Amino acid sequence: MVLSRLVGWGILAFGLLVALTVIFPTITPASLFGTLGVGGIVIGFAFRDIFQNLLSGILILFTRPFRIGDQIVSNDHGGEVVDILVRATLVRTYDNRQVVIPNSELYTKRVVVNTAYTTRRLSVEVGIGYDDSIAEARTVILKAIAALPGIVTEPAPTVLVNSLGDFSVILEVRFWISPPDRREAVEAQDQVLEAIKRSLTAAGIEMPFPTQHISIAGGSEH
Repeated sequence: MVLSRLVGWGILAFGLLVALTVIFPTITPASLFGTLGVGGIVIGFAFRDIFQNLLSGILILFTRPFRIGDQIVSNDHGGEVVDILVRATLVRTYDNRQVVIPNSELYTKRVVVNTAYTTRRLSVEVGIGYDDSIAEARTVILKAIAALPGIVTEPAPTVLVNSLGDFSVILEVRFWISPPDRREAVEAQDQVLEAIKRSLTAAGIEMPFPTQHISIAGGSEH
């Protein structure tokens, strides 16, 4: 962890100072610290980013906005936190790559923690025909979802009219899962969409797809 690494570095630095005073007796602790004080300004400017990341790592350790094992999204990167180092945090992406994110970026910018809570709401959209009954489609969809494993019953799934599209009435199906990690989310969406497609087809409810009419101006008549 960050704290243990800082303690180790502090002990190493103290040992190095003691060794210098033993090897070079002319160097006194006062002169040594005086030299460090003069050079500290230069070092501070040179290693400002390092110190900023170091402080951010300490704050992340104590405030715990996320922990090792959590699944987070930072800018364009998303995955599982595998380690929090002194300078950066290591994230393993879902396609098994490693992303090194500076701690200052994680502490000062927005981070989405997908596994912060025990449940997570997901949603999918499905279109039905304008001639079909919304109430009937809602009943069919909710019945199909209730039979699926891994779908949380409380809060209960809901089906809402999202919009009136050009070719269909768009319904938004909301449901909850637990645990809320990436693999379970993808699998749950797959199961829900498959069950909805099967159930609506069996109930005779149309799921229209976009169609286009092309007319050619100046064509010959027969």
